[in-house]
Amino acid sequence: MINWYTKLIKNKEMRDKRMAQLWGGRFTKETDKLVYNFNASLSFDSKLYKQDITGSMAHASMLAKQGIIEEQEKEEILKGLKSILEDIENKKLEFTEEYEDIHSFVEANLIDRCGDVGKKLHTGRSRNDQVALDMKMYVRDEIGEIDLLLKELLTSIYKIMSENVHTYMPGFTHLQKAQPVTLAHHFGAYFEMFKRDRSRLADAKKRLNLCPLGSGALAGTTYPLDRAYTAEVLGFDGPTLNSMDSVADRDYLIETLSALSTVMMHLSRFCEEIIMWNSNEYRFVEIDDGYSTGSSIMPQKKNPDIAELVRGKTGRVYGALMSILTTMKGIPLAYNKDMQEDKEFTFDAIDTVKGCIALFNGMISTMAFNKDNMEKSAKNGFTNATDAADYLVNNGVPFRDAHGIVGRLVLHCIDKGISLDEMSLEEYQEISPVFKEDIYEAISMKNCVEKRNTIGAPGAEVMTKVLALHKKYLEEN
Repeated sequence: MINWYTKLIKNKEMRDKRMAQLWGGRFTKETDKLVYNFNASLSFDSKLYKQDITGSMAHASMLAKQGIIEEQEKEEILKGLKSILEDIENKKLEFTEEYEDIHSFVEANLIDRCGDVGKKLHTGRSRNDQVALDMKMYVRDEIGEIDLLLKELLTSIYKIMSENVHTYMPGFTHLQKAQPVTLAHHFGAYFEMFKRDRSRLADAKKRLNLCPLGSGALAGTTYPLDRAYTAEVLGFDGPTLNSMDSVADRDYLIETLSALSTVMMHLSRFCEEIIMWNSNEYRFVEIDDGYSTGSSIMPQKKNPDIAELVRGKTGRVYGALMSILTTMKGIPLAYNKDMQEDKEFTFDAIDTVKGCIALFNGMISTMAFNKDNMEKSAKNGFTNATDAADYLVNNGVPFRDAHGIVGRLVLHCIDKGISLDEMSLEEYQEISPVFKEDIYEAISMKNCVEKRNTIGAPGAEVMTKVLALHKKYLEEN
């Protein structure tokens, strides 16, 4: 982002044209140009043009419905607003520096096109409830887009899971190989995370979906507004119930940024694992050339830059959350100018999350899995040691004794540089005569995984049931 002070100075000499403001009657002097630039927000809140115009159209329709403006006046206003929207989207109308914010930009251009009738649009509203409306509508729209991206990511994860029910790999605790699982099971953990992320965003969207328009500056208005009508037209569940809270509320931004921070945390964890899996030491995955970069000096390198950048940009989204929390913590009721600081970081965080989800999805969708390396790693890491202990327990050995016996087996293997699968029966029986020929079947990767069939475990039988539930979820949500 361009430094705000740089923009301030850059724009200082660009004020020859009259400043388009929605206020000034009680002032006798022109606003200092540096103050004006410092106060202005059009450079970033122009992003809200569609929401601002849509909200204005609904407001005009309500004013006419209530007899506050004439029907013909409404039609002129709507025609003017539609033409402004079209001209912005067709690049015929540009955002210029003489306008303080998106609200003054739209209204000034409306007056230019409609004359005095355009001046009636602001009846019964303030920029305070106007910007609250714009931001709510923007966030609501963006949550919808992020939800679609998360669903696409979940679909990709589901595909990988369904293709790798029998792909064995080590599961880890403390970054130490612990027990064998499957790639489907491992990816399934992230399926659950991103599914919860969608739920959190849906909850945030539900809570924000009350319309603040009609709250005025903070105390409502004397005009007979039909706030329920405006809310319905704009797709809200109803109007807000306290005008002070309506203009001062930014909970919905905090909640959304918190949910987005959690999305990024999940992406970052996933990226961390992919970065490790891509290393020469693991060689579990091969990232597609389209999602990798090379080194300017080391020709052999193939770097997981996308995964690293997603991991890094997580801090950027966290920063947006901390910024708005810090901004809001000392603000008394109702609206204060500090709240203008909610936009740039929110816009940036939303754009960052959308880009990261899309790129991450592309990366994992094109990634190749080295299944043999995964299984060898599971075997060499003694991930079947617990199953060897269970074998002894099933043959009458108390678990604590079985735990000690298998610990001695592992030490023996480490000394010889072999896995439990590679020990001879004689070696097993030297440590415990309880071991028989069937120990090899008991500790095979296939058996270690397949006999774990409680719900949530990696066994193929239960994983098939879980995949069916995931498929149904994707079809219905």
